[in-house]
Amino acid sequence: MTKPGRRPRGRPGVSPWPFVGMVGMAATFFLYAASGLVAPWWAVVVLLVVWAALLLVACAWWTPHPRWVPAVAVFSAVFWFAAIIGGAAAFGWTA
Repeated sequence: MTKPGRRPRGRPGVSPWPFVGMVGMAATFFLYAASGLVAPWWAVVVLLVVWAALLLVACAWWTPHPRWVPAVAVFSAVFWFAAIIGGAAAFGWTA
């Protein structure tokens, strides 16, 4: 019998990092989906395809690399920002 508040031996703990990363991916989805306010439709489609690919990477890394999943969400936000700023600078996208 184990003491209250302690895990039994042999049972690994569940890492919270993949859950944190998926919350971040959900938050960045709204950035990507609302990009139509600034970017043309074709750029929004490309951005959503990139977001879907990043989501697949996050899902694939859930078990083997749980601490890397939040990094995917951070990369997703940085990529979105760079794409929108770059598109505005290069192509004149405006709100």
